[in-house]
Amino acid sequence: MKATLIDGSLLTGKMAGPKPRIITLAKREGQGYGFYLRVEHGEEGHLIRALEMGGVAELASLKDGDRIIRVNGTFVDSLEHSQVADLVRKSGMSVALHVLGEEAYKTAKANGVTLADPQSLSGHSQPTMNGVSAPAAKAKLCYLPKTSSGFGFSLKSIKGTQGIFMTDVVFGGTADQAGVKLSDRIVEINSENVENLSHDQTVQKVKAAGDKLMLLLVDEDTDKFFKSKSIRPSMADATVRYLPHKPRIADMTKRADGYGFVLKEDTKLAGHYIGEIDKGSPAERAGLKNMDRLVAVNGQEIDNCRHKQVVEKISQQGNKCSLLVLDAETEKMYKLGGVSPLLYWEEMRGSPPSYPAHEAEAIPAPVVPAPADVDHNPKLCRLEKTAAGFGFHLNGIHGVNGQYIKEVVKGGAADRAGLEDDDIVVEVNGVNVEMSTHEEVVNLIRKSGDTLVLLVAERTAYEHLKAQGIAITPQLLNKEPSADVPAPAYAQDDEKKYTESDNERPATPPAQTRSRSSSSSSSSSSSSSSSSSASDASEDDKL
Repeated sequence: MKATLIDGSLLTGKMAGPKPRIITLAKREGQGYGFYLRVEHGEEGHLIRALEMGGVAELASLKDGDRIIRVNGTFVDSLEHSQVADLVRKSGMSVALHVLGEEAYKTAKANGVTLADPQSLSGHSQPTMNGVSAPAAKAKLCYLPKTSSGFGFSLKSIKGTQGIFMTDVVFGGTADQAGVKLSDRIVEINSENVENLSHDQTVQKVKAAGDKLMLLLVDEDTDKFFKSKSIRPSMADATVRYLPHKPRIADMTKRADGYGFVLKEDTKLAGHYIGEIDKGSPAERAGLKNMDRLVAVNGQEIDNCRHKQVVEKISQQGNKCSLLVLDAETEKMYKLGGVSPLLYWEEMRGSPPSYPAHEAEAIPAPVVPAPADVDHNPKLCRLEKTAAGFGFHLNGIHGVNGQYIKEVVKGGAADRAGLEDDDIVVEVNGVNVEMSTHEEVVNLIRKSGDTLVLLVAERTAYEHLKAQGIAITPQLLNKEPSADVPAPAYAQDDEKKYTESDNERPATPPAQTRSRSSSSSSSSSSSSSSSSSASDASEDDKL
């Protein structure tokens, strides 16, 4: 039997299939996966294109031209481009991809290999997450609101096998969109364990649940893993990435006048609530909303703390703190499944939360004076665009003035120019943008050409200067900008692209992608835009 190694995928014999790579990508809140998903005229399959330098996808060893075969176990080679993009977007903060290299994919197609049939493939590579060996599988929580078409699944039991399993999962239906897969085993329904119930009893539980279901499920591999370790699956072992409503983590840096919100107690409701948020305050910038329920302070659960203790916990954090909050809709969903919001914190921040003792008294921390030599000067940064763009995201709160830098690509143009995450943008090419909208700042940057000059201030410096009533201008710099910093480049006729926030992505991929006559591009979480060039038709999505 012949065996040929092509771009890392082993082809054995004429009709034998290739060995796909299984790559799990995990991103942070507000981050993209760092690639474009494309279909191109004259090319088969769903292509990986325009990998962001230093992005999640590139670090996980995805290659330009790779074809995606499966998304979270769903075969996608025969699906429409928009369906595949939606599967990736709706996967949450991580996604598992089966991919083939370009040559291996084309050879398999030429040889008539049925890629949808696992038996036709020569096995799978060792799964990886962001380029390293993947962690043990988790159970999953899936939230299903009933529609006029029902929940979109059926239940089956297998003779000689304990458990009730998912079947007839309707593509695009409620269950499918919630992350339910064929042959998933049901562990809990609305926080009640049903592993020892009969088929009929489980069906009755589903019917009795009404129009909303929170299911704890395990797929075949996860089930085997837990059984091999003699572990009974529970909420504590579950991922919350499939849940549609998510808690929020508000990272704040205190100004001279505080964080800009009031912590309230409601006699009609249990818990601690956010209220009276000052406009333009750190609380508003961090996305806090009136009547958000506070769940944790820096990962410490506060449900059992008195009001005074919670206030002290926030005060103890110094000038920075992170609050985990829930809106009313998210809280209802989490309560339905008996799910702790701390699972979200753990999944987003990568470390287990700490649970304080019941009614523990808070011990005030000593006040540490700020160092006298803190640099409160802004920075003037000159960026030269590369093929990968300027190498940063521009973030902002919808409807709130003020923009800040996020996801500075290591080694990219922004990094080399001295930009850092959370720097606040004050001027773009000499134009003050503190009161400009996100869209206005985006347009200024797009029209700047290949050279971009930004006046920025580190967040604490910005808030210090504002509290002192000092206007932030280049005159505050310790020295004049060097001679190689050009005068600001203002609007030009040709529209340029750069790496932006999830609200506003480039209308086309960077230069290494192929030209096309029409394309649609959208971020993994937001709006879409369109542009045109001179060649063949294609579609792409930034993910």
